[in-house]
Amino acid sequence: MLIFKLVLGIIIQILACSSLLLVPAGTWHWWRAWLLIGVVLAASIATAISLFPAHQDLLEERLKPLFQVGQPLADKVVLVLFFAAFVGLMVLIPLDVFQLHLTDQPGPFVSVAGLLLFLLGWWIAYLSLRDNPFASPVVKHQGERQHTVVDTGVYGIVRHPMYAGAVLLIVGMPLWLQSYAAALLALVPIGLLVVRISVEEQFLLRELQGYQGYVERVRYRLIPWLW
Repeated sequence: MLIFKLVLGIIIQILACSSLLLVPAGTWHWWRAWLLIGVVLAASIATAISLFPAHQDLLEERLKPLFQVGQPLADKVVLVLFFAAFVGLMVLIPLDVFQLHLTDQPGPFVSVAGLLLFLLGWWIAYLSLRDNPFASPVVKHQGERQHTVVDTGVYGIVRHPMYAGAVLLIVGMPLWLQSYAAALLALVPIGLLVVRISVEEQFLLRELQGYQGYVERVRYRLIPWLW
């Protein structure tokens, strides 16, 4: 059943990504979008294979609904706003590239750098999943899974490496697809991630034993030596 859920999840992810990019573009002939979709497909499959079967509990947790019992209301609100902002970002990219032309397009160097940022962001997000068996998509205390603080691997560098990877993904995607306007709009979902960090940390400081000590040991939330 878990394998079926993983396959179905990847299919839905690819269909959603394809629809949000190609339908607003009004054309199937957009090789940059197809390459990005191929990268997402390959990375999703590789991530699932790497985590299965050793991290089955984590995979099961991440396949649960985005609204759950024990999840703070603030997290539900931020999640809705984040996904709305992210969908808006993806739709703006093809609209800008093919219709609006709000800004000049990034050149080849910046565009390729965007793809590299996207790949680096995915890699950091994967390391976050590998290192933290409690990396739930929602803010909650997983008491039934003996939830404990993880401070090794990438979690020994910043307290929210998953979000750090997401920032690189969010910025890299519009640069690769050649939309400076969408790269600027990326500040909105990134800002919502920053808000979510605040919500999550307040919850974990209150509910998760040992998190206060972790905050004192690992000083940086998102960017090493900066914040």
